[in-house]
Amino acid sequence: MNVRDALEADADALASIADSPTDVMRNLVHDRTVRVAEDGTHDPNADVSGSQYNGSDPEDLLGFISFDAKEDTVHVTQVDGTADACKQLLAEPVRFAESESMAVELLTSPDSDCVTNAAEDLGFERHGRGPQFDGAPTVRFRLEP
Repeated sequence: MNVRDALEADADALASIADSPTDVMRNLVHDRTVRVAEDGTHDPNADVSGSQYNGSDPEDLLGFISFDAKEDTVHVTQVDGTADACKQLLAEPVRFAESESMAVELLTSPDSDCVTNAAEDLGFERHGRGPQFDGAPTVRFRLEP
């Protein structure tokens, strides 16, 4: 599995994974740090100006994560994908936070087992309920430095 920075060309594939409009995902790539996990058939060292990333196929991407840093906390804004991809992707903001002595915070659906398991495997602790989004509850996870 390769993890790389998301590109605008990934917007269609990200939209398919997140069940969101392509324009929303394109804006996400521009506004946040977004990393994608792909199946490993692409050479991560290849020249990206070639045809390798001219639009992602949703079947090539195993998952994605978006996050940003504010003050003393890295906020994971979205994570989705396979169980292995979620764990590997969630490790990305954790590494960044560790190097900057920052905490990491994550909100997820209570029934998102792959995200919950990945968070717990990486040492996150439950910090109660998070806010509701469109009436759906969330669970707050936090990893302290």
